[in-house]
Amino acid sequence: MAIGLKAVLVSYVAHFLAVVGAILVLVWCISFRGGLAWEATNKNLIFNIHPVLMLIGFIIIGGQAIMSYKCLPLKKPEKKLIHLVLHAIALVLGIIGIYTAFKFHNESNIANLYSLHSWLGIGVISLYGLQWLYGFAVFFYPGGTPPLRRESLPWHVLFGMFVYILAVGTAALGYLEKLTFLENSGVQKYGSEAFLVNFTAIVTILYGSFVIFTILSQGPPEDEYDYTAIET
Repeated sequence: MAIGLKAVLVSYVAHFLAVVGAILVLVWCISFRGGLAWEATNKNLIFNIHPVLMLIGFIIIGGQAIMSYKCLPLKKPEKKLIHLVLHAIALVLGIIGIYTAFKFHNESNIANLYSLHSWLGIGVISLYGLQWLYGFAVFFYPGGTPPLRRESLPWHVLFGMFVYILAVGTAALGYLEKLTFLENSGVQKYGSEAFLVNFTAIVTILYGSFVIFTILSQGPPEDEYDYTAIET
């Protein structure tokens, strides 16, 4: 299915939202929450790494990996490699981001995996990893037979979209959960930080939406290496 828009043009909106989202989450974690640190007496600085890596590292870079296969004016081998590497970077940064949440909880004597956000987060990163491993084995190395690739491709794309949409939804839950904790600790419900977090969540959702819109839009007419076909 394709919508009557050029994928490259739609992707420009996604790129703009990616920049806005990255700026917002950095302003929140550095200016409002005190900064980032791997080791600190103030354990909140450790937690601050989590939203930064999950948005910039996982959601944004993961979205760029998805769009790269639709928009880049390159041949299939180059696009496959970029697609693969960007997804690998997103996966690694996502794992580190999740680890920092566990690190913060453990060093602050807070229970782990008690919320829907945390359950979905573990599920998303696991599915993302499985998707990457399957894509690597079938489409990159050692590579499946042409019939296997043709049969796998629609499911690979569909499952990838499902996992990515789930990741964006999980991120939105994370913003809600953290802001609720902050408001219960004294942050004003109509204060600047609350508005900043909510706007960051909205931008994250819009970015994810335009990533999906890009996939559903029309690639270059001369592009014979789209998601819709694979021969070698």
